[in-house]
Order: sequence, then C-alpha cells, then structure tokens
Amino acid sequence: MDLNAQKAAVRKAAFAARKAAFDLDRGGASGLLSSVLAGYRGVPLAGYMPIRSEIDPLPAMAEAAAHGPVSVPVIMGEARPLMFSRWTPNGALREGPFGARVPEIDDFFDPEIVIVPLVAFTRAGGRLGYGGGFYDRTLAGLRGARATLAIGFAYGAQEVATLPLEPTDQTLDMIVTDTEVIEV
Repeated sequence: MDLNAQKAAVRKAAFAARKAAFDLDRGGASGLLSSVLAGYRGVPLAGYMPIRSEIDPLPAMAEAAAHGPVSVPVIMGEARPLMFSRWTPNGALREGPFGARVPEIDDFFDPEIVIVPLVAFTRAGGRLGYGGGFYDRTLAGLRGARATLAIGFAYGAQEVATLPLEPTDQTLDMIVTDTEVIEV
C-alpha cells in the first residue's frame, strides 16, 4: 500500500473516532488548553475556527485574547502557507475556504504559538491533517524565522500508535486532549 493510501486509511478511522468523541463532548476540553496557554500570557497566538467535528478551542482563545493577540488561519491559496489574521471573540467574520470563518478585515501577524487542528496524532508528536499540507508548510516557515510552539488540540480518541509520515511533515511540540496534556 502506498503512502497516500495508508494516510487515507488512517484518516478514515480517525475521522470516525473524532466524530464519536465529538458527539460525547460536553464542552469541557477547552479548560486544559486554557491552563496550558496561561503559561504564555501575551505571546502572539494562533488558534482556529472549528469545523465539522473538530474539538473547539474558542473558549481558550477568548481567554487568551484578554492578554495578548490571537489570530486564526486564512488560506491564501493551494500549496501556499497559511496567513494568520487577528481574531477577537466578538469580531466580525466572513466565510473562508473549507467552511472555516475568518475575520472580516485582514490584520495579519506571525504567531509564536500555533494551536493546530488535526485528524490523528501520536504521542511522539506526529500529526495527520486533512492532506493539504497547509500546516506543514506554515510551521516550517514560522520555525525557520523563530522558535514556534505547535500545540495539537484533539480528542484523546484521535491518538494512534503510528502514522505514515513524510520528511516534510512537521511534528507537534505538545498535544492537549480532552483528558491530558502530552509533552513531546
């Protein structure tokens, strides 16, 4: 089985596990993320606008926004790195690609911490996303400019023992789940 087929098989199983966890979620997972982010008050942060069955970082992002700049990703085009536009809890939003909402007015900055959505992860920091490579390209660029902390945010049910990874896949520095914080 080639690498793309392996990734597709892992994604299918991980999407099912994520959906099952999402259906049971009562909204408390953001508390662990908030406690982690409390140690980085004021550091420029990027979160994300959850789509489909992604775990919701918005409460933790709103708390962080009271202490420093928070942004969300904006897709600039296929095979291009993401840009991050300033987000505020009650700010005006518009529709972005793939159904993720983005700020109405672009105000871009580079974050030093990126909360990364994912489909599957390993305890060693491996991450499988949707397959577009957006976060891999983006993290490579940010890390090439300065230290950037990549925090995966996911349900514990999305953990897998191994992932079919490529040399261009960026690893996570930490994973925060609905039940634990995993330091890589």
